Amino acid sequence: MKELDELNEITTKLSELGDLVRTEVIARSEGSSHSFPIHKITFGTRDPRAPTLGLVGGVHGLERIGAQVCLALFKSLSELTLWDETIQRTLENVRIFFIPLVNPVGIITKSRANPRGVDLMRNAPVEADSPPWLLGGHRISPLLPWYRGVVGEGMEIESSALVNAVRREGFQSRCLVTMDFHSGFGVRDRLWFPYAKTTKPYPGLAYAHSFKSLLERTYPHHFYEIEPQAKNYTTHGDIWDHLYDEYEIQNGRGVYLPLCLEMGSWLWVKKNPLQIFSADGPFNPVKRHRQQRILRRHNTLFDFMIRAISSPDVWCSLGPEQKNKHELQARDAWYGT
Repeated sequence: MKELDELNEITTKLSELGDLVRTEVIARSEGSSHSFPIHKITFGTRDPRAPTLGLVGGVHGLERIGAQVCLALFKSLSELTLWDETIQRTLENVRIFFIPLVNPVGIITKSRANPRGVDLMRNAPVEADSPPWLLGGHRISPLLPWYRGVVGEGMEIESSALVNAVRREGFQSRCLVTMDFHSGFGVRDRLWFPYAKTTKPYPGLAYAHSFKSLLERTYPHHFYEIEPQAKNYTTHGDIWDHLYDEYEIQNGRGVYLPLCLEMGSWLWVKKNPLQIFSADGPFNPVKRHRQQRILRRHNTLFDFMIRAISSPDVWCSLGPEQKNKHELQARDAWYGT
């Protein structure tokens, strides 16, 4: 069986960290000739109500750079945990977890889907408003991209494991932020928030705008386009829509902001057009120097998210007047209403 470099990096780092982290194999992803564990690694407090940050990569196997960015951030936090007293004190009050390789068989086989041909981001029990044909998810055949799976069979092993892990780590938290790393859309890096299922504003819109405002005040020259995913297209079966709706029902009093970082891979193709002819080319920075640049590109965002989750009252404890103000500004900025 061919080895997966990213998995070897995880196991090596875990052996160095020892009891500084909690690690769990939440499932195994298995194909005809491959079987890989899906790791969840957790830093920080065990208090279920504590503010929580989760980072996820490798949902789409073809978008390997997403797993690599998530893994690079995990390795950075691992090193800081060993020597940085500020981070050590921060982790006494917050929880940070990583699931860097959700679809390891997809990565090794260079497939967007899991071993059964299912697109894990079209697999949750969520129905969208008028999504684009095929792209928005379908049940025609696993031979076509964006396949949702067979109706009535439930979620795939990988997507179920991800959903259950987020539930356990974050559903009792008073403030939960997750970031899912992807690539392949446009020439700009985009931070997407719910919903993917509808172009209508989602209930947490004020908090998304408050988070955006804090980021722009702190780093006014950041390069992210922050917008609802549905501004570009809607999809069936989005895992983060599913988790957000569940969190609202089960928690009710907390704030959950699920984010997706969609790295603009078209820019990499523009700079190196020949890479379009390789399997990795449309979604990954093929040139070594460009890959290294991408792996360090989002360090500032990661640092900001740790700070934001450590001081949640600044952006997610909104009084009625503040919430209404952010809601109105968000609707004007993103929906023209």
